[in-house]
Amino acid sequence: MPKQSISRKTLVLRASVAVSLLAATWHIFASFLWISPPTPLRELVPGDVLQSYMLPWYGQSWSVFAPEPINGDYALNVRALVPDENGEMVETEWVNATAVEQSWATHNLFPPRAAGLSVRQASSFSNAWKALTAEQQQTAALNYFKGDNWLGRMRDAMLADEEGDDDAVIEYIVQERYTDAYATQVAHALWGEDVQRVQYEITRQNVIPFAERNNPDAKRPEIQRTSVGWRGLIVMPGQDEKAFPEVFAPAHADFVAEEK
Repeated sequence: MPKQSISRKTLVLRASVAVSLLAATWHIFASFLWISPPTPLRELVPGDVLQSYMLPWYGQSWSVFAPEPINGDYALNVRALVPDENGEMVETEWVNATAVEQSWATHNLFPPRAAGLSVRQASSFSNAWKALTAEQQQTAALNYFKGDNWLGRMRDAMLADEEGDDDAVIEYIVQERYTDAYATQVAHALWGEDVQRVQYEITRQNVIPFAERNNPDAKRPEIQRTSVGWRGLIVMPGQDEKAFPEVFAPAHADFVAEEK
């Protein structure tokens, strides 16, 4: 009996080790495929299995390393159009939503994932905007907010540019939708349900170039701005219009108080 008991324990232990090794091997392989530049190797993982596994918990980028390290700060700024006490439409001040989010990570050993949401969205939006033609970028700078199909009208206007890439337009429209939905949440959290329109702006400021690191007079390059016109409001399925204000509004108030 003792020998049989030891044998069973050994079998269980070996099985546990084997499962752990398989899980670790898969995770290392999946992480390698995810963080490395896209290659045909990704086709080894069928469908959306890789993306579903990596996001949202394991999403990461190692582009802090060479050859193309991250060298700039993104920010997503939001403002809104709201009625005043006389019913006149007034523009709010710009709010740096990214700075508010990142305040959750300051001096925090275990920062929430929400501390980086707007940074990632700002980067995605900026990259999509850069893929447009100059004429399409001019279209993006116009106001689109009337009716329920304003986003579709903007898409059609961009697709009318024969010099453009249709896939780039579709990707841009997707990023407009995501960014607008985020901006709508920020606007509702700060200025209430009477918000009529939103406007967002992406900024990027590069760090001091490596070659200038020892120059005491070196200054960071000028801020690069990606601006669009006024937009209608979008609330996407799954957005919690109640929970977001409960978290974002107090964080904004604390951030403003610390900045004074």
